[in-house]
Amino acid sequence: MGTKKSLTNLILLVLEKTIDGYVRVDDFINNPKHYAFGWGKPLKKAELAQALKRLRERGLIDFVDDEKLAYKLTDHGKQKAILETIGIEEREWDGKWRIVIFDVPEKRRGARNMLRDNLKKWGFTKWQQSVWATKKNCTQALRNFIKSVGIEDWVLVIESDNVVR
Repeated sequence: MGTKKSLTNLILLVLEKTIDGYVRVDDFINNPKHYAFGWGKPLKKAELAQALKRLRERGLIDFVDDEKLAYKLTDHGKQKAILETIGIEEREWDGKWRIVIFDVPEKRRGARNMLRDNLKKWGFTKWQQSVWATKKNCTQALRNFIKSVGIEDWVLVIESDNVVR
């Protein structure tokens, strides 16, 4: 992954993980290791400024406070951050399967197709037509995505270490 993309994804993930949903730029620059998701190198102000500009132009973040240079995720940014969280590769399997079972009605076909397409993209394996599974530790991010799409009434997410396949 290129530096530009990894920095913008890091910013999205940091904002998604913060308690208040926003972070001050000076704190992010001075303490990058507090926020690091495998980001070990020091941040350059110019690179960070460019990444923040790109994120604002794409409508993923917005200012909370111009004077303090504090940013927050937009609703679109929250969804993108959730998708990035699910896409993160786990280093070692924790022994648990994450199983998604869904029966989304025809009137919500677009949401059903989006769920199916994303499950493929995130590396889930299709066990049956509407049953997908992965070894990635992504249960909470997956539930957040399902809720953000508004299909939680028709989707079941199971996390289990007792699966015989």
